[in-house]
Amino acid sequence: MAPAAARQGGSLCRAACRQLLFGLLVLILFCEACKKVTFNVPSKLEAGTLVGRVNLKECLKSAEHISSSDPDFRILEDGSVYTTNIISLSSEEKTFTILLKDIQRHEEKKMHVNLLSHQKKTHKTRHTRDTVLRRTKRRWAPIPSSMMENSLGPFPMQIQQVQSDTAQNYAIYYSASGPGFDRDPKGLFYIERETGNIFATGPVDREQYPKFEIVCYATTADGYSPEKPLPHTIKIEDDNDNAPCFTQDLFEFVVPEHCKPGTVVGKVIAEDRDEMYTLHTLLRYRIVTEQPSLHKMFSVHRDTGVITTLTPQLDRETTPKHTLHVEVRDMAGQPFGLCNTGTVVVKVADINDNAPYFGHSSYETKVQENLVKVEILRIPCLDKDEPNSPAWNCRFSIVKGNEDNHFDITTDGRTNEGVLCVVKGLDYETTNLRILEITAFNEIPYAVVPYSSTLTQSTCTVRVIVLDDDEGPVFKPCLLPITINGCGTVGTVIRKYLAEDPETGNSEGISYRIAPGQCNWITVDENTGELRTAKLFDKAMTGRQCNITVLAVDRSGKTGTGTVFATVGACDKYYPTMTPTEFTICRDRKPVYITAVTPNESPYSAPFRFDISDRSMGSGWQTTQNDATSIYLSPRNDIPFGIYKIPISVRDNAGRQGTSMVTVNYCDCTTPSDCVRHSDPHISPAVTLGVWAILAMILGSLLLLLILITLCGCYGTGAVSKHVTDDLANQNLIISNTEAPGEEVMDPNIIPLQAATVNSCDHGVGMGTIGHEVKTGGQSFEMSKGGHQTLESGRGYGQSTMEQGRYSYSEWQNFMHSRLGEESIRGHTLIKN
Repeated sequence: MAPAAARQGGSLCRAACRQLLFGLLVLILFCEACKKVTFNVPSKLEAGTLVGRVNLKECLKSAEHISSSDPDFRILEDGSVYTTNIISLSSEEKTFTILLKDIQRHEEKKMHVNLLSHQKKTHKTRHTRDTVLRRTKRRWAPIPSSMMENSLGPFPMQIQQVQSDTAQNYAIYYSASGPGFDRDPKGLFYIERETGNIFATGPVDREQYPKFEIVCYATTADGYSPEKPLPHTIKIEDDNDNAPCFTQDLFEFVVPEHCKPGTVVGKVIAEDRDEMYTLHTLLRYRIVTEQPSLHKMFSVHRDTGVITTLTPQLDRETTPKHTLHVEVRDMAGQPFGLCNTGTVVVKVADINDNAPYFGHSSYETKVQENLVKVEILRIPCLDKDEPNSPAWNCRFSIVKGNEDNHFDITTDGRTNEGVLCVVKGLDYETTNLRILEITAFNEIPYAVVPYSSTLTQSTCTVRVIVLDDDEGPVFKPCLLPITINGCGTVGTVIRKYLAEDPETGNSEGISYRIAPGQCNWITVDENTGELRTAKLFDKAMTGRQCNITVLAVDRSGKTGTGTVFATVGACDKYYPTMTPTEFTICRDRKPVYITAVTPNESPYSAPFRFDISDRSMGSGWQTTQNDATSIYLSPRNDIPFGIYKIPISVRDNAGRQGTSMVTVNYCDCTTPSDCVRHSDPHISPAVTLGVWAILAMILGSLLLLLILITLCGCYGTGAVSKHVTDDLANQNLIISNTEAPGEEVMDPNIIPLQAATVNSCDHGVGMGTIGHEVKTGGQSFEMSKGGHQTLESGRGYGQSTMEQGRYSYSEWQNFMHSRLGEESIRGHTLIKN
């Protein structure tokens, strides 16, 4: 029975192992593909035992060939791992590799499998084990360990102990992994297997290894882990073993001269490798020395390292560069702190605090007359500012004596000199001495700062002596533009083109000719210089141009040249005219449409510009432009009816002007057809008078005088009234006006109306009158009909001006006799002629 019992016990043991392996398989399935897989197994495995299952698909989906590096293990397609032989694990772990290949894609991957064996130290009941696992782990989670860097030992030096409470129930062995244990720097630490004491084997540099993150393990002798792996930190405490250092060997800054105190120059930066936010890295700065050391010019902020100016007396012209030695010290600047020094160079930038100036106050030079584009003088410019900078570069200006722009001055950028040149020829005969006033300034404005010199504009005087030269004739102007009439005949004089002797200023003894190779449009008279047309021009040549060189030769043979710029103009025989020229406008004041025409072609054609040429004749009228060839003409509101002659000028596109007289009958009508010029009772028709007609006029005047004498006799000289009534005067005027042909010789001065207001229409036919043409003996003259408003008072066109004053009968009779005598003499003269 004993052997059977033993066999039965062995079967039960194998069954238990299989169950344990199956439980571990669940955990293994979650391992990542192609990474190391670990199985916890008994120290002895029977042949055909399932060790576990790996995920082959996640490692290589299309694995065609699966093999194991250890023949004691066989791998199935589903990833199951079986033993092929009885395996006893003499050591705590065994490792083999699963090889996966995809022959078509030429892919190959490996998966490492690690077998860990474990054995219980003592056998406890399940109830007891569960109770142990539920206990609180007080010693398994110690506080982070610390170790002073650069410690002097003695070594090995214990720095911490880890211990598991499960050591009360199991034989616990301790181990650790991570930097300092099994990774670089290997061997720096070790842990005692039985006690959990962690030791350091030597000193550590915190700046290289500020801390070590390790993992501690607690296991039984058979490989069972009653505790989870414990992450643990070994912190290296900082020691002030590093002095601060500047980030640069040399700091260079630039600051403008004469800047304000407190101007930021730059910032120095230092670093300390010791632990941040401790006294070991709390840095302070100070300036140790400053060169030159005459005055302290700069300061440094002790906390930030920012360097600023202390005074506005930085002067580049005196000290262009300053050198500072700056110290940085840790431990908040305490004397026992570590320190270092650095060098700072501050360059003083130039500003324009020095004005340019001339070496001399006056210069003198000579130049031959008529020379152009020649250098006549170089003027040095001195400046204390930095050479070749905008504050040093000089610019010059001629402020006086160059009003005719004969001179120009530029700057030689290499020497900073002013180069004075003649750009237009000088004339000795005009003046033999030119005095120029020249100033100098810089490219940038002058900066007025403390301790800088006062700005004074540097000025120098240049005397330019013009030397005489016997020169040839000079045309005035040197370029003469002319326009040749396209309709002109051959030999038509265009104008004269004369040259003068610059010595004498006259044209005597000078002959003229056209230079060879010129266009044959004009000729020049050898003696007089008259330009004449040399050919006929057709319409196709209109607008064409040609430069013609004319030569002038004096008695000594010297020659001068001039240029005639000739343009062929259009054939402009005709001026623009108005059509039609006679119009009638009724009381509705509707404008009339007037068009201008011309047979000429461009440019002597449209667009036209219209204007009333004589405003005294057309002040009561206004024009409105309609288009390029026409206008509207309309009366203003304040003119009476009548016939008006309005002179309208028309200017073509080339400026040629013609004037047309437009006659407008401004009539009291509804339509123009209702108004016949000769039927208008307010407009007397033009009458051609002979000798008998003039005689009849004189007789009519005598008859009027007789009527007046008779009336005076009826009333008597003694009983006559002082004043003549308005009705009587108006009656006489009306009767006189209705008799024919007495009204033709009525003179407005026959009845002297004092203080009478006469409205002037300014339309060229008299003061409120209609002109009548009188012809006698082949000659004609106009006679005015006076008293227009008085004559028309009966028709509502005006009121009698006699109301302005009254006269006695004797005054009126004396006046009438004198006027009648004048009319008699005038009539006699007309009859005689």
